[in-house]
Amino acid sequence: MLSSVCLNFSWLRALASPRFYVFPTRRFVASLLLPILTTLPFLSAGFSNDQLMRKTAAQNNQNISPSIKERPRARDLGIRVGILPTGALNAITDVAGVLVGHTTITRGDTIRTGVTAVLPHNGNLFRQKVPGAIFVGNGFGKLMGSSQVDELGEIETPIMLTSTLSVPRVADSLVSYTLALPGNEDVQSVNPLVAETNDGFLNDIRGRHISPDDVVAAIKNARNGPVEEGCVGAGTGTVAFGFKGGIGTSSRKIPSMLGGYTVGVLVQTNFGGVLAINGAPVGRELGRYYLKEELERSNQTYDNRPGKSAPERQNDPDGSIIIVVATDAPLDSRNLRRLAARTIMGLARTGATGSNGSGDYAIAFSTSAEARIYANASPGSRNTTANIKSLPNEAMSPLFLAAIEATEEAIYNSLFRAVTTTSRGHTVEALPLERTVEILRRHSALAP
Repeated sequence: MLSSVCLNFSWLRALASPRFYVFPTRRFVASLLLPILTTLPFLSAGFSNDQLMRKTAAQNNQNISPSIKERPRARDLGIRVGILPTGALNAITDVAGVLVGHTTITRGDTIRTGVTAVLPHNGNLFRQKVPGAIFVGNGFGKLMGSSQVDELGEIETPIMLTSTLSVPRVADSLVSYTLALPGNEDVQSVNPLVAETNDGFLNDIRGRHISPDDVVAAIKNARNGPVEEGCVGAGTGTVAFGFKGGIGTSSRKIPSMLGGYTVGVLVQTNFGGVLAINGAPVGRELGRYYLKEELERSNQTYDNRPGKSAPERQNDPDGSIIIVVATDAPLDSRNLRRLAARTIMGLARTGATGSNGSGDYAIAFSTSAEARIYANASPGSRNTTANIKSLPNEAMSPLFLAAIEATEEAIYNSLFRAVTTTSRGHTVEALPLERTVEILRRHSALAP
């Protein structure tokens, strides 16, 4: 009787809900109450410590480093993007075979950078290439290796994300890594695929602090399973919508009657605009958005001198985004490019403005064994036909929707998981959770 009464208290039941643990103050309250509550005999039957720990572990994910656990993902706050279900992890690694690794470099008061590796499979990518494609939303960027991918429709190395001026060093390290793999002793040409965004506001970008060991570590530490998000790897020093950006990921599954395929997306966010979340005008209501100062000073002379102060940088639309799209659907490079193009629609949903100085790129690949491209071992085998399967055009529409939804949510996750960062005399604040949730609630943008 007493147990039933106690468990009906709304505040007590809230302790068993993952959403209760979103905000630090609530976690502090729980840390005080749970040890007491779980020792009371009349609560043990329905409110055990083990059950609570399992719920809390599921929300915080014990495979994520402690520094990244402190902030929630979008879905933890009740944000539901689109209509399609997510994969089990809501991550790019829901696509079977995909692995992700990071090297995060934080030193002193000026270095906030890193490198992120996305591997389509754990084998020798040069010998077992995957079909791939690149779509350019705005070409203000330095995506090394893109021309060969455009020409041949193949990806033959891990996909690396990093800081703008570190692209050549990362590419050189990636070539060395590939040449050293067993079976590549005769290789004399490698197409390293390296993408970037400019983290120079928070990072000593001119120092090019990424070493060959950092690159190899990101590749060798790549894992399937949960993906670290926020201020990690290539997202360590990035800024999005004037708030701290970073790495984000999400996935979608299409219905089994349409193939049951999975589409996963990983983003490196470092761009600007007018932030919208599920249609709610979050950036506008938080007072941080592109052209804010210009609109407020419309009757004053605009100062267009070179250089930007910290407040101006907060509302700067420039910067770039890299979007990596993986799918287990058997697709050729032509339809992968079409899939990559749809990610720009997801980007637009978040309020991105596609500015002149933003390099907006999407890289797509298929992990399907039926679409894999095997390197010929000898000149005599070059004229043999390849038995590669690919879905027809008519099967693409559900995959397009999956890419749009996963891109949108991955961007939100990059913002929600990032933390306030100070470096080079600048502080970039994390997206304020409680104020954002209140705005979303007011605009009916949260799930019931």
